[in-house]
Amino acid sequence: MHRLILALVLTASTCSYAARPFVTDDARLTNAESCQLESWSRKYKTSHEFWVLPACNFAGNFEITAGAGKATTAGQASTHDFILQGKTLFRELSTNGWGWGLAFGKVNHPDISPGPNLFGNTYAYIPMSFSTNNDQVIFHTNVGWLKDKATGEHRATWGIGSEIQATPRILLIAESFGDHQNTPYWQIGARYAIVPNLFQIDTTIGRQFNGSIDTRWISFGLRMTPDKMF
Repeated sequence: MHRLILALVLTASTCSYAARPFVTDDARLTNAESCQLESWSRKYKTSHEFWVLPACNFAGNFEITAGAGKATTAGQASTHDFILQGKTLFRELSTNGWGWGLAFGKVNHPDISPGPNLFGNTYAYIPMSFSTNNDQVIFHTNVGWLKDKATGEHRATWGIGSEIQATPRILLIAESFGDHQNTPYWQIGARYAIVPNLFQIDTTIGRQFNGSIDTRWISFGLRMTPDKMF
C-alpha cells in the first residue's frame, strides 16, 4: 500500500485542533514562533508502526515538518520512512468561517511499508476547513496529488473529516480518506486534553472499507503544542 501524510502534524492556535489523530488535514498551522511534537503508534493484525513528527512555524505563516517512521511486519525486516513538508495558508480559519491553504512535501521510503497512509514520494494537496456552531463542529476536506517513485504512478488523493468538541477536554473525530484507484479508509477516535492547549493524548480505530481484517488498526498518540518557544 502507499502512504500519504495528509497532515497528521498540523495544528492551530485555537482551542480546537485537527492534527493528530486526523489523517485529513486542516486549514490551520502550528502556533507562530513555536514548535510542536506529535508521536504515535499504530497496530495491525500482523504489523505495527511508530512515528515521530516535529513541526515548527518560525515566521507565522509557513510551517515546516520533518519526521520519521518505522514499520515492522511479522517475519520481515523493519522499514523506515522520512518526511519533509511545507505548509502555508491563503485564508486563516476563523470561528463560524472557513479557511484554506497549500501543503507539499517529499517522502523517502525505500522499502514497502504497511498501512493506510497512502504516502507517495512527492505530493501536494489543498486543505480546507469550515467552522460551525462557534467551533463546536469543524469540517475538513483535502484534495491533492501524489507521484509514487516506485511505480511512477500519479494519483488523485482526497480526505473528508469532522471534529466535534464533546466537552472542554474531549474532541471526537470521524473521517474517510483515500485515492482515486483504491478502496478508501475510515477512522474514528477521540482526543483528550490532559493540559489544555499544551498536552493531549488520543486513540483511534480504523479500517479499509470492505477490506480484510489485516487492514484494521488501532492507534495511540500524544501531542505537545507549546504556545511560544522563540
